[in-house]
Amino acid sequence: MTIKDDFLATARIALELMRHQQVGENWDKPSALPEFGVSGLVGHIGYQALPLPSMISSPVGDEPVVSLMEHYARANWTELEVDSEFHTRIRAGGEKIAAEGRDALCDRFEQTLGELAKTLPGQDNRPVRMPHWGPWAVPLDDYLVSRLMEFVVHSDDLAVSVGLDTPEFPRHVNETVIDLLTRMSLNRHRAVDLVRAFSRKERAPQDITAF
Repeated sequence: MTIKDDFLATARIALELMRHQQVGENWDKPSALPEFGVSGLVGHIGYQALPLPSMISSPVGDEPVVSLMEHYARANWTELEVDSEFHTRIRAGGEKIAAEGRDALCDRFEQTLGELAKTLPGQDNRPVRMPHWGPWAVPLDDYLVSRLMEFVVHSDDLAVSVGLDTPEFPRHVNETVIDLLTRMSLNRHRAVDLVRAFSRKERAPQDITAF
């Protein structure tokens, strides 16, 4: 399995959750995330795939290409408060995407995955850029790793929000996501704290969250 295969498989699992009846029944209710409605959260999950066809069809730009960890260091969103301009914009973007309604959003998401199933496997590891990230790009495979993390983390958020069991993702997808979260956590915590959290419950710190 390639990272591109993992992206498509993970997105389809997220789509199945998005289409669940209980998501529709709770569409206008608050989610488990502060200041985020269920509808906006579903819109945010959808956004993890919707821009990708345009991103991989656009010409490669001349902005610098950085690693995924360098991107997170530059963006610095992991340290921002929930009412920051960045997170407010993220929530507004999710609600804007969700405004078309749950069924229409899920249909568009599914159509996008169908398109990507044809175009994504043939892509090399070219740079891609999200305009709101900043004046830099990341390699496509790194970008897809970041989207796996978004799908897995926010699928859990959505399931908890509407009273469903969190979907099961393939083990190698979870390994990729946990590896990324661990590396992100190392940017915020001492290495020994992560070691203790994984190996010594009697000395484990209370918090090793990545963001």
